[in-house]
Amino acid sequence: MQRVALLNIVALDRNLIGEHTPAISSFAQRSGGVHSIRSSFPAVTTTVQTSMLTGAPVREHGIVGNGWYDRVEGEVKFWKQSQKLVEAEPVWREARRRNPEFTCANICCWYAMNSDVDVFVTPRPIYRANGRKLPDCLTRPAKLRDELQSRHGTFPLFRFWGPGSNIESTRWIANAAIDVSNAHQPTLQMVYLPHLDYCLQKLGPNHEGIPAHLAELDREVGRLIEHFAAQDVRVLIVSEYSIEEVDHPVALNRVLREAGLLGMRTECATDMLVPSECAAIAIADHQVAHVYVADPARRTEVRALLSGVSGVSEVVEAAELGLDHPRSGDLIAVAKHGSWFIHDWWLDEDRAPDFARMVDIHRKPGYDPRELFLSSRLRLAWKLLLMKLGLRTTLDVIPLDAELVRGSHGRTDPAPGHEPVLIGLDSATPEGETIPCEAVRSILMEALFG
Repeated sequence: MQRVALLNIVALDRNLIGEHTPAISSFAQRSGGVHSIRSSFPAVTTTVQTSMLTGAPVREHGIVGNGWYDRVEGEVKFWKQSQKLVEAEPVWREARRRNPEFTCANICCWYAMNSDVDVFVTPRPIYRANGRKLPDCLTRPAKLRDELQSRHGTFPLFRFWGPGSNIESTRWIANAAIDVSNAHQPTLQMVYLPHLDYCLQKLGPNHEGIPAHLAELDREVGRLIEHFAAQDVRVLIVSEYSIEEVDHPVALNRVLREAGLLGMRTECATDMLVPSECAAIAIADHQVAHVYVADPARRTEVRALLSGVSGVSEVVEAAELGLDHPRSGDLIAVAKHGSWFIHDWWLDEDRAPDFARMVDIHRKPGYDPRELFLSSRLRLAWKLLLMKLGLRTTLDVIPLDAELVRGSHGRTDPAPGHEPVLIGLDSATPEGETIPCEAVRSILMEALFG
């Protein structure tokens, strides 16, 4: 068996590889060039990662987005972490059957928890009874957590996501990957490198600050490439999607509310969404929204209503986009280029729930990139002081202005030259050929076993 490292550089596209990424560019030149990847739909993190590692279409593996509405429990489920949610076989099980000595390590890729990989590292905060959220990680073996954090510090959760996101979290992950490689020598090691994803969403791909972020990321990738080369580990680089410039947030749930289709109640003088009481609800996920319609007889009505909304490209039946799975919405809304979906349902900001202004990825009925911004540094300092003094307070420091967000993804038709990439194929495949992301599984098997 050949040891392989799969580096997932999220949001890297062809256009971003160049003078600011010397390590990545050099690696591409000596390992078969840069190939384009066609993302599965929707082009979001958990869906594309799962498609790559299972080789299965979305309708089979069941990860229809970063989150969905659970019809059984009547709740929205976002950013769940159990591998058992994946309904298709991942590549490491096939590899293990091929050779029982095969081992696999997952360094911060999705669905590490409750999985059957040999080694994993994944962010896992500690939630205290007083409401505090403390940075930490979960590992297998358990002692790996203490080993990593004694060497590299506590996992930098607030640099991984939120207003403080920066290169520090990607650097920590790279350090962890090197330590795991040295100590465990896994046959297949998957490494998630998220830095580019967040700065592109926050600033937009055309921002003058992006070259500096590219250079920061490239240094960490270069360290990994150098390390794995010294251990005779073959490196493959992939990205899940590309990010496009956006300037038009679209609030489908406000449209549904004004049509009398949302279920609402008043809680502490705020408008609270009650998903189980909605005649229709939209679960926003970047440029895609799953729309669940309680009464099948009203689908045509809801489809017509949302199709006329500014910024909506199309609203179609789930099966038309390969999403005919029980977790999917009955209808799928796709944003136009330059637009993206927000989950907001309140009509007055004073009526927004308290968690709308917080980093709270599990309670919001949709992905919220506004969590990358601060409403006020002074307010944050005051809130942190109160918490340090042992007082309970709400860390409501996230703005509600959706126009702050400058980049999004989810569509699968990026502008020419901006496709997500696969590097390290080192084969006769023509460099101009686009490779479906589902083919990554078979490419990994070929790299491992020849």
